Amino acid sequence: MPTDEELDDLEEFDPTEFDLGDVDFPEGLGNAEDFVDADDEPSGPLPVLAVVGRPNVGKSTLVNRIIGRREAVTEDKPGVTRDRVAYDVDWNGRRFTVVDTGGWDPDGEGLRASITAQAELAVAAADVVLFVVDATVGATDHDETVMRILRGTKKPVVLAANKVDGPSGEADAAMLWSLGLGEPYPVSALHGRGSGELLDAVLEVLPEAPAPRPARTGGPRRVALLGKPNVGKSSLLNKLAGQNRVVVDAVAGTTVDPVDELIELGGRTWRFVDTAGIRRKVATASGHEYFANLRTMAALESAEVAVVLIDAHEPLSEQDIRIVSMVVDAGRALVIAYNKWDLLDEDRHHYLEREIEREFVRIPWALRVNIAARTGRHVDRLVPALDTALASWDQRIPTGRLNAFIGALIAANPHPIRGGKQPRILFATQADTRPPRFVLFASGFLEAGYRRFVERRLREEFGFVGSPIDISVKVREKRKR
Repeated sequence: MPTDEELDDLEEFDPTEFDLGDVDFPEGLGNAEDFVDADDEPSGPLPVLAVVGRPNVGKSTLVNRIIGRREAVTEDKPGVTRDRVAYDVDWNGRRFTVVDTGGWDPDGEGLRASITAQAELAVAAADVVLFVVDATVGATDHDETVMRILRGTKKPVVLAANKVDGPSGEADAAMLWSLGLGEPYPVSALHGRGSGELLDAVLEVLPEAPAPRPARTGGPRRVALLGKPNVGKSSLLNKLAGQNRVVVDAVAGTTVDPVDELIELGGRTWRFVDTAGIRRKVATASGHEYFANLRTMAALESAEVAVVLIDAHEPLSEQDIRIVSMVVDAGRALVIAYNKWDLLDEDRHHYLEREIEREFVRIPWALRVNIAARTGRHVDRLVPALDTALASWDQRIPTGRLNAFIGALIAANPHPIRGGKQPRILFATQADTRPPRFVLFASGFLEAGYRRFVERRLREEFGFVGSPIDISVKVREKRKR
């Protein structure tokens, strides 16, 4: 039987006494039409403009000028851009996709050869090529070699004479007629001079975009690949895509710009985003590393689930733990992929298990997959792990069922008495999903240990495997008698 004090609490309970200003309760589901995005999407692929040129001629700066925001990572040194990165553009009512590429070095070896190969793939997939040349230097032997290759593609080529910051540079731009690619358009990617005329010339030869159609509900689930440098993120994306979509090299930090790719897995389409390796805290990073970290964090914010790759062959580092914590703090579903599993011996396997138990003791709910991205071993296990994590991330518990569970829980395990008082949970509701967020209305302050206990029992009862959950407490103010 409840005590007189408990009955008094129930009689006095009034949800309007709680401050609900920061609780987002779900609205009605509405009709199916309510879930259709108001924006239009193209009925087919947009025309593609590939921006190419030798290293450090200002391609990424020009791409930022075209898209109207600083997306591509830039720095005053060659070789910052490595992969081909696509951005959607709307210029004067015309929509198209611009692809930024790394410096084209026909004689390059190693990493430079891989970067050049990505630029060649971008040209092969493009409708129009924007060839960027440094007007202050003039046409070099590398420029002429690239020019001959572009001529062989039989695709329209627009020549941009970059770094013409004033009228005095017009003569330098005119010297580029010698390349035989037609009129060189003088432009300053840094200051925007001549960019309008250049884009007008591009649109004259660029095919029209397909007519828009209403967007469909849903869409590919967005997956961010995270981890410290050289753990195998790009190798995993290439293996999943079935092609060398991004540059892979033994040098740590090869990926700078986030690269996204639509990939068919498990009979469905997913959007995977390969990100730059997080080397250090953003506040202490410098140069292109600083902007690469910002792009990685932005990719995480736009993702639904994160796959954090950890090199199983090496001891767990503080950086690994910090990246996992970053995903949890962002409220994204989480799958931890221990890469290079094929290189483990028995001793390392034993120590790794102990490291996981010690360092990830607070996130036993995180899903784990053991893979080898280089060989493709067990990468097929990512799909069921992603499905489970996303299902937990989207899960909603009915209020009646939730309160029945909470009632049984506090009856069997009441909050400890502190200062002669025993706070009680009066009511509970799930305020949101993605991630699941619960609000407990209580008669007094609930200690952090008791909140963790409630979270652990919630997971035992309802699952939430692979998803963080948030529990907040609203304390009832005592009514004046």
